[in-house]
Amino acid sequence: MTTITLTLKDEQVQQLKETAEQYGLNLEQFVTASIEDLISQPEPEFNDAVKKVLQKNSELYKRLS
Repeated sequence: MTTITLTLKDEQVQQLKETAEQYGLNLEQFVTASIEDLISQPEPEFNDAVKKVLQKNSELYKRLS
C-alpha cells in the first residue's frame, strides 16, 4: 500500500470533512471511497465503443443465443 500526501486549502479540507460526516465516514474513509469510485468508472469513450459494438452485432448475438 502506498501513502499519498496532498496539500489542500483549509476550506477544501473543511468541505471534505463536512461531506464525509454526512455519509457517516471519517475524512480518510471518504477520500478513499471517492478515489475508488472515480477510478472504477470506465472512460466515456470506452462506453461509446461498447455501445457501438453491441448495436452493430446485435443480430449476430441474437442468433448465437
